[in-house]
Amino acid sequence: MKPLAKAFAAAGFAVELPLLPGHGTHVSDMNATSWQDWSEVIDKAYVDLASRCDRVVVAGLSMGGALTAWLASRHPEILGIIVVNPLIDPTAPLWAALTAAGEAADGEYLPEVGSDIALPGVVESAYDAVPIAPLRSLNEALAGLVQALPQITSPALVFVSPQDHVVDPASSQLLVARSSGEATLVELPNSYHVATLDYESDLINERSAAWATELCRQNRQTAG
Repeated sequence: MKPLAKAFAAAGFAVELPLLPGHGTHVSDMNATSWQDWSEVIDKAYVDLASRCDRVVVAGLSMGGALTAWLASRHPEILGIIVVNPLIDPTAPLWAALTAAGEAADGEYLPEVGSDIALPGVVESAYDAVPIAPLRSLNEALAGLVQALPQITSPALVFVSPQDHVVDPASSQLLVARSSGEATLVELPNSYHVATLDYESDLINERSAAWATELCRQNRQTAG
């Protein structure tokens, strides 16, 4: 997410890029965390940023997209959301297969699903395994999130990779179909799941910053 954060900073936005509990250290640390831990950190980061800024746009990738949607369902005052290959639908085939593997596994971990990137030579900073307990927690939360999608009234910019090998494109389509806010769907035909590091990363960065800037301009005009 750092390239997108830098693009927003360069466009003049104040930026928060919180590190989720269990991320960025060792997979065993993630194994001791759950959706509640991640969502609490995200909510706190939003509340802190909103206390210092008049308008807030929230962006997320994959599970971060789920957290972004969850946050928007709870905070209708969010100016807009940007999601890249968001994980929304736990019943879609790719994710359902991962869930089934987790239920059938004897141990605590599944093989890694990171670095789904089309651009040669680019590797995501990801763990070499998927901890099953947090996976179950995530799926339980997603079931509730699907029900809460109509509560999202903020405009949404949704980037989706048709060739995603981790999260089904159906998740993005479900978000667009069920949310109550105006949603714009942008396809990324040359990128895989981690599109923020893939062929169309510049497109994501530039279009996201421009979209958020325009939202702020329109909001200022309306408020004025």
